[in-house]
Amino acid sequence: MITNARVLQPEFIPREVKHRSAEVSHLSDTLRPIMTEGRPEPSFLYGPSGAGKTCIAKYTVKQLRENVVDLNYQYVNCWEDYSRFKTLYRILDGINETWDIHRQSTPKDELLERLREYDGAHYVVILDEVDQLQDKKILYELHRIPHLTMILIANREEDVFSLLDERLYSRLQNCPRIRFNNYDLAELVSIIEDRARWGLRPDALEQGEMELIADHAAGDARAAIGILRNATRMASQREYDQITAELIREAVPEANSEIRQKTTDKLTEHQQILYDIITDSGKISGGDLYEQYCTEVDSAKTRRTMRNYLSKLEQYNLVVASGNTKGRSYSPQA
Repeated sequence: MITNARVLQPEFIPREVKHRSAEVSHLSDTLRPIMTEGRPEPSFLYGPSGAGKTCIAKYTVKQLRENVVDLNYQYVNCWEDYSRFKTLYRILDGINETWDIHRQSTPKDELLERLREYDGAHYVVILDEVDQLQDKKILYELHRIPHLTMILIANREEDVFSLLDERLYSRLQNCPRIRFNNYDLAELVSIIEDRARWGLRPDALEQGEMELIADHAAGDARAAIGILRNATRMASQREYDQITAELIREAVPEANSEIRQKTTDKLTEHQQILYDIITDSGKISGGDLYEQYCTEVDSAKTRRTMRNYLSKLEQYNLVVASGNTKGRSYSPQA
């Protein structure tokens, strides 16, 4: 049944993308100065999870590299590499400048200085989940490096720009912003159809089953591909010739669980503690949550920071918030 398993993986970047031509065109125009040895402004891509932000950023830079001989690029997931050291290390790793860096003994300032001294090709850095950076000042420092261009990605504008100091905000407030919306049903069916055509036998998935996958995914391409991947795996294990509606329905909770596990694996220590408290409590008020959180950590963050963490957990469907700001309560997503 499977002819190319690689296209069913979430990190696969297709040769062509559909239903995002306006977003690709906008980002391409923003990056165009690189082709004439200019320096683009940072770009900001935002929208819900599964809307194609990361895929389009990687795809557009890949297209640009086909037209620019000297161009390096690096992808950084700031949810995983959220500290100043980790972020700079990952960026330097993209230009092979980490061979003698030691996590325990190398000063953080040395990493930044090494990046400033780099005199190679123009460098595009994609900072995904940029709102998760512990120290937003690093964006100001990266912005000042002439040969480096940033593509920033987050779910919501306010999660990034509301936390910037005045100096950094003044430099980023007018950067090109590209909004991504959820895919509609027909768009998701088209994406699933492509993955099936590239990775499965021609008769393995019928139109009705594609629509069923898209309906369960509810606008989220990541969820749709996850359902397709799990249903395909089940069909192969059971030696089915086709992916049936029954298999798809069986694959949905497993795909959702897989996405949830990958998300929880990325939680920072404080986010994980908040999530565990909510999960153990079943339902808890914001005030009680903060009090219990303070008793479980050595150095508690502010209430505002806690609210930002909780907002992130909401965006990724880990928790559900109910009530107004003062009387808000939290419970785990079913």
